[in-house]
Amino acid sequence: MCRSPVSPPVHNSDQFTGESVDETTLYIVTSGGRRIPAHAKVLASASPVLESIIDSLQNRRSSGKTIPIVGVPCDAVEAFVSFLYSNRCNEEEMEKFGIHLLALAHVYMVPDLKTRCTKGLIQRLTIENVVDVLQLARLCDAPDLHLKCMKLISNRFKSVEETEGWKFLQNNDPYLELEILKFIDDVESRRKSTRKHLQEQSLYFQLSEAMDCLHHICTEGCTGVRPYDKQPISKNRAPCTRFSTCEGLQHSIYHFANCKKRVNGGCVRCKRMWQLFKLHSSICESPDSTCKVPLCRQFKTRGQHVKSKKEEARWELLVEKVVAAKAISSLSLPKIKVEQEEQPRSLREAINCHVSVAC
Repeated sequence: MCRSPVSPPVHNSDQFTGESVDETTLYIVTSGGRRIPAHAKVLASASPVLESIIDSLQNRRSSGKTIPIVGVPCDAVEAFVSFLYSNRCNEEEMEKFGIHLLALAHVYMVPDLKTRCTKGLIQRLTIENVVDVLQLARLCDAPDLHLKCMKLISNRFKSVEETEGWKFLQNNDPYLELEILKFIDDVESRRKSTRKHLQEQSLYFQLSEAMDCLHHICTEGCTGVRPYDKQPISKNRAPCTRFSTCEGLQHSIYHFANCKKRVNGGCVRCKRMWQLFKLHSSICESPDSTCKVPLCRQFKTRGQHVKSKKEEARWELLVEKVVAAKAISSLSLPKIKVEQEEQPRSLREAINCHVSVAC
């Protein structure tokens, strides 16, 4: 319910030296008929739109200087005028009239109030009001508020679908509905792309660790496998914990050395081990005579026949990614942790998935 007219703020009247209150006062009329007195110069200095309206009133030499501000609650208009004087807006006013104040700030071009309303509405976004606030953000050209609304709808879409605001939107604004659905689809696509990228990065770090582990086994020796010039290690020694792939690689090397199917190219396990040796030779920087990893010198001197340019390009890309992961590891940066819905793939499965070069 609208209150009776109030007096203009007296504490600002000293700004207008030589002018009486009657000469500097006009009235803002609200929807409920409330007349809010205000100083013309204060309004004109705070809003270019109000300045234009005041100039038009003076040009017409109108005796009744009134400016109608309708379509919003009377108290919201009074809070708006109060902000023009004090440049302050309390939390209670923001809670009650935040949406209306944003509309007024946009219409009358008051950027400070618009910024504060945007921040206040972002803090007060809920599932129930997000659709209404989104529509207002579009009309009032508030990109930050618009983006926050879209993100909330995207993250809680199933809950938003149940609200009255969404049902009203479906019936009355199909273009905005399409924009929201497209935004959700883009967000999901980016999430999938990010997950895929992180999974690939995790794989490259695993392969980089496998290369270090292979060098460790073939140079220093470990629990079950050692170079020919190293003394045997005690059989009672616990499995190596330096690398997570060490024990598995030792079993694969032992199998590779004793497998009879490997000669005819019929052992899948040996093919994967062969690919690891080839990957090592591709990134190995040691002189041929000093590297103790099997087949390293042979791969460097003779190379490996590749069936197609596509496979060769894939192999070169894999080598490049593993080298990059190795460089990051050498800088002691934390490894990328990926939360996967399924159990992590083993190193053997990863190599089989990303490397398709025939032995």
